Amino acid sequence: MWRPPQRIKWYPKPGAWPDEHEAARSTLFAPLSHRALQVQNRTWVPAMVPWRATHEGFVTPANIEWYARFAQGRPGAIVLEATGIRDVPSGPLLRIGDDRFIEGLSAIARAVREASDGQTRLYIQLIDFLSIRRRPDPRKFIERFLALGAHHRKALGVPESTDDETVRMQLLALDEANLKTVLTAREFESLRYGDRERVIDTHLRHVAELPQVLPELFAAAARRAREAGFDGVELHYAHAYTMASFLSALNTRTDGYGGTRENRVRLPLEVYRAVRAAVGDDYVVGCRYLADECIAQGNTLADTPFFGVEFARAGMDFVSLSRGGKFDDAKQPRVGEAAYPYTGPSGYECMPQYISDEQGPFGRNDSAAGQIRQAIRAAGLTTPVIVAGGVFDFRRAEALLVNGTADIIGLARQSLADPDWSAKVRAGQGEHVRLCEYTNYCEALDQHHEVVTCQLWDRTGLDQPGIARTPDGKRRLTPPAWVPAG
Repeated sequence: MWRPPQRIKWYPKPGAWPDEHEAARSTLFAPLSHRALQVQNRTWVPAMVPWRATHEGFVTPANIEWYARFAQGRPGAIVLEATGIRDVPSGPLLRIGDDRFIEGLSAIARAVREASDGQTRLYIQLIDFLSIRRRPDPRKFIERFLALGAHHRKALGVPESTDDETVRMQLLALDEANLKTVLTAREFESLRYGDRERVIDTHLRHVAELPQVLPELFAAAARRAREAGFDGVELHYAHAYTMASFLSALNTRTDGYGGTRENRVRLPLEVYRAVRAAVGDDYVVGCRYLADECIAQGNTLADTPFFGVEFARAGMDFVSLSRGGKFDDAKQPRVGEAAYPYTGPSGYECMPQYISDEQGPFGRNDSAAGQIRQAIRAAGLTTPVIVAGGVFDFRRAEALLVNGTADIIGLARQSLADPDWSAKVRAGQGEHVRLCEYTNYCEALDQHHEVVTCQLWDRTGLDQPGIARTPDGKRRLTPPAWVPAG
């Protein structure tokens, strides 16, 4: 993962934790009610993919145990991991693209309700993504995958009648610098990073038809989510995936779904309206999108408050804000591996580490999120705004609510480190919180699609009977139980 060159080391310093009475009087532990959105406190566990599903997209006992463990801490809400809306192979990622997935997802919903005694709301994040291939071996790329054209022969200075085998042999003889002058920019990128589809690739029929296909796919997934017992859905409009790419300033489609901000937000709004029509006004529908793409020529605060207002005006029940996490500046993967959108500078903005710059890893999204919320309020709208990004302590969480930056606080990595954060702080036992150290140990596991755990607990109590372990037997699958003091 990319890190700032300053390499300043930061460590979480929570300050004084509240006693039980202060916690009870806080905004953080006050309920929030906005249309269909009803949460008993304002702590929110954002979607995190733990890689516990089967390769066919089905729920496993490990998935159920994972979410039940988070629910034991009784946060206001949990968002189930990014769940694919298409019924296509996607590795050990949950799917909701067919009715056969409902039974397993229902089991998670029941487990969360039981573990939290009905105190925690459960939403599911719905995601679509385009094809991305692994970085190829250079020789195989040139010999097998590269579609030869007249531009290759022209760049090599050979007659158009030159046979393909001869052209490929000449390409193989070139070093990377010269090869870059012969291949198109996209071909060279596919060689160095692996082929990746973009929403602007409208020469591909299935990409051109995305605006006609996606609204119903999302709507069908939302219907299944409601049938499975989830309290609502979060539309994934963030990071490196399809819907975020439609919102992006880099979306130059000329079919009415790219170019201007109004055109770029068109499909996300059409998806929302299709979902709303499918599930009704009494069901929670919100989205997660980027306050800043953090890439060259991408969306900034010149764009993103506009999107927030449009989503709120359309009737979304919440907007949840993240930042960065794009393919555009990702680190070059090894041969045989796929690019990972959290390895470049924009990925760092999404998941900053304790080795940082002068700004540090805590609160990098606060200012942008506050400006988006202010724009929504200035438009006369009261849609709740969820802010996440390096929150680990009560004092900062409460301040973000009181000063108008946020309405709900997302704790992702901190919840992974300690699912009991909400319960401990609310009980006046914050000193027992297992603080995230922001080493991004979990992110490194996620990058390789390995079962995600936290280094602070995954080797604790391995000799205890009944502890579920990772396939290699070296790590535990869920954090240790917490027994309140006194």
